[in-house]
Amino acid sequence: MTVTEKRIHLIVSGLVQGVGFRMFVLREASARSLSGWTRNLPDGTVEVEAQGNSGLVDELIRQIRIGPSRSSVTSIKVKEIEVDTSGREFRILT
Repeated sequence: MTVTEKRIHLIVSGLVQGVGFRMFVLREASARSLSGWTRNLPDGTVEVEAQGNSGLVDELIRQIRIGPSRSSVTSIKVKEIEVDTSGREFRILT
């Protein structure tokens, strides 16, 4: 059985800045050995790109919908994008 890689781009809306959201995403993605990044956007949303095992990427999306305890996620825009093999770690962009 082959492992399918998947890469996603997310825009997360709600109370997601100033509540430890990016650190939460970093921990959840790193725990699943996913690569990618997360950052705050000027409009108050959080942007995420993550890549790795398809099932683990789906798990990350489920965790992001829940978010850390101080957050309140109201919506997530999910787009699957082309797999990129250049990155192997997950980081927070500033």
